[in-house]
Amino acid sequence: MAGAVGKQVSYIGHDCKDIPDFLGDTYGQIARRLDLSFNQLRSLAGLKMFTELEELVVDNNLLGNDLRLPRLPNLHTLTLNKNQISFETTLLEHLADVTPSLKYLSLLGNEACPNQLVSPDKDEDDYQRYRYFVLHKLPQLKFLDTRNVTKKEVMEARARGAFMKVVKPKSEPHNAAGSESDPLPYTPLPQGSRDARNHKGVFAKCHYVYYGKHSEGNRFIRNDQL
Repeated sequence: MAGAVGKQVSYIGHDCKDIPDFLGDTYGQIARRLDLSFNQLRSLAGLKMFTELEELVVDNNLLGNDLRLPRLPNLHTLTLNKNQISFETTLLEHLADVTPSLKYLSLLGNEACPNQLVSPDKDEDDYQRYRYFVLHKLPQLKFLDTRNVTKKEVMEARARGAFMKVVKPKSEPHNAAGSESDPLPYTPLPQGSRDARNHKGVFAKCHYVYYGKHSEGNRFIRNDQL
């Protein structure tokens, strides 16, 4: 059963996969704050009745990259913590279009947000680049995740935010190294260094590629340059 106090409506922990029609029919015109946390939502199509919504909390659901919202001109707060959002580009562009008043956004607990608390392999630099990219797409934000947006971040996002996205390369099929049908790619290293099993320092394919102000590209040193 939904709980409503004044203009605040809560429908938490009901394991629903879609927003029930009765919520929109009953509270859509009066609700200013809606909390739908701890369900199994994969779509927010049922929000079309909540035309006056100002705050939306949908933490701990199953929302993914295909998330779409109806136009919510008064929405200033959106929390999407702990969902299944892995790449934020399309979502951010969508939010810029349908939530022009958005000031507070939180994506903690999603793969798209490289926070050390949920992604131990990430560091503060990864998280800061993510902030610059989000602010590039949503420059009107005043608060992102756990802290205020600073003037320095706004300036950096405006200047370089477009290049701060972390790109995950497509996976490639793995074949046995050294087979004649699939010869090893060119490498400037000596022939004996091509077999990772015979070398103490083993380098694997990087999971992420960063295009930003500190990127120096791939450098190869030929034998005649040593």
